[in-house]
Amino acid sequence: MLTDLARSRRVLFIGGKGGVGKTTVAAATALAAANAGRRVLLVSTDPAHNLGHLWGREVGAQARRLAPNLDGLELDPEQTINAHLQEVGAALRRLMPEHLAGEVDKHMALSRETPGMHEAALLERIAELVEHGLDAPGSGGHDLLVFDTAPSGHTARLMALPELMSAWVDGMLHRQARSRHFGEVLRNLGRDDSVGEQILGGHGERHAARESEGETRDDRIRSLLHRRRHRFEHLREVLADGERTAFVIVLTAERLPVLETIELHGQLVRAGVSVGGLVVNKRSPDDAGEFLAARARIEAGHLNELRTALPDLPLLQLPLLPGEPVGHEALEAFAARLMPCE
Repeated sequence: MLTDLARSRRVLFIGGKGGVGKTTVAAATALAAANAGRRVLLVSTDPAHNLGHLWGREVGAQARRLAPNLDGLELDPEQTINAHLQEVGAALRRLMPEHLAGEVDKHMALSRETPGMHEAALLERIAELVEHGLDAPGSGGHDLLVFDTAPSGHTARLMALPELMSAWVDGMLHRQARSRHFGEVLRNLGRDDSVGEQILGGHGERHAARESEGETRDDRIRSLLHRRRHRFEHLREVLADGERTAFVIVLTAERLPVLETIELHGQLVRAGVSVGGLVVNKRSPDDAGEFLAARARIEAGHLNELRTALPDLPLLQLPLLPGEPVGHEALEAFAARLMPCE
């Protein structure tokens, strides 16, 4: 199931509850696809930075070659927010009068702690990677993006955010259009009688200069807002396209991960994201002593509950391993296990 998705899709999101092995599954899937000849970019959006630990080397915020056909990068939350605020702050300073630059800096400093800032900055970076990271075949870019995502709640909010951000940008464009229309009305009044002159506070060449300056600023604002709307709309379009994108939920066969998986599946479906399958990781063997056999029976009960709630999703089961798969060789062995059991 995983290898089929990695072969047929352009974007894969790997998510689930914390501690179930999402990063390992994402890395092994990306490696299997790269071994099959696809050019793959593996991206970690998890603040825990497990990608570097898993590969046993520094990964970081810039794409780095991990294996033939496979590059990896970690989106650093602080660095992402800093870059996001610097870009927005620079845009605001260009658009606002020079004497308000200090106010813009204060606003941006306060924005750092605003609820949702982390998600908004992360979404902007993901949208940018999806927009520019998937090049046409033969262009030297990547054929497949594999996102190793943060734990469930964070990721579910992220998947719903493009819709909200697009709506927010639309609202800004609407307000900007109304403001522009109001400005044009005032300027027309200014041409017709002295009332407009008084409202605008000047006449003659000063009017023309302000009008030209105002139009330039309006055009820049609209250009920035349209660019952001296009980027979010493109991400929304890619997320909603089941032919290009799939979300895979990783879990262990325990009560809380099963309940969280059912809840996450509902949130993703409501957000319009196609769920391509389930990976049940770390399944206990039933032939390695009574202790593990007892655990295997309990896990089977939890999986029955999962199959009752989500009967139509492909499901892959991976065995409990004696150690953590760390490094290229161990991940190659893990990738070889990505075969369907149902």
